[in-house]
Amino acid sequence: MDTLSKHGADAPPLFFEAEAAGLAWLAEAEADGGARIVRVAGVGPGHIELERIREARPTAEAARAFGAGLARTHAAGAAAFGSAPDGWDGPIFIGRRPLPIAHEGSWGRFYARDRVRPYVDIAVEAGTVTAGQLPVIERAIERIEAGAFDDDEPPARIHGDLWTGNVLWSEGGAVLIDPAAHGGHRETDLAMLDLFGVPFFEEIAAGYNDTHPLRDGWRARIPLHQLHPLAVHAAGHGPSYGIALAEAARATLELEEGPVRPRTQAG
Repeated sequence: MDTLSKHGADAPPLFFEAEAAGLAWLAEAEADGGARIVRVAGVGPGHIELERIREARPTAEAARAFGAGLARTHAAGAAAFGSAPDGWDGPIFIGRRPLPIAHEGSWGRFYARDRVRPYVDIAVEAGTVTAGQLPVIERAIERIEAGAFDDDEPPARIHGDLWTGNVLWSEGGAVLIDPAAHGGHRETDLAMLDLFGVPFFEEIAAGYNDTHPLRDGWRARIPLHQLHPLAVHAAGHGPSYGIALAEAARATLELEEGPVRPRTQAG
């Protein structure tokens, strides 16, 4: 297997080991038709060695197949909302920022507390979310945390950082890299693909829906699920993301509530 190495002497402790654990967990679903995951050849402090992917142009057919595979990966499930990959007891990351680990039954409580609020706080401190933008963001966080959008979806096995740059297209189809893998809501991965302009998004969505149909209204809920990546980017990539975050918060506040009451907290 042809490989490439990533090194980072300044990476946080267990950074590359966490990446390897996330890749291995996602790859478990491949036996059941899940999305193709880059192979890990070796990992250690400050480095990881990965399969080299020979890239090719994406096609509609490959995108539809990827959508079907992603649905099967999500269906492999997770222990709880916010759970780390099975068997991994170290930290997890999105980029190089720590990603809180939880064991929640309520998606909204987990998502608001552990995926949106921590990065909004950083963005406020950095000045990329302004005092004028913060109230609408806070109202959206509070509504999510109260369980307004909780549904009957079980925790999904999500990639967690599924922007278009983490989808490599090869002659054999899409290959996923660089996860922030955890137990989450399956719509979150799709919302991130949409946010950063993955090729053939409609074909991906069609392949996904053919395999594991999404709940009605999923397109309207895309801004809700984009709050996390937008907050992460607002924390580190400038005020344009603070503007986009506030817009997504306004769209979230316009949504109807979910179909069921919030779940109780998991043990």
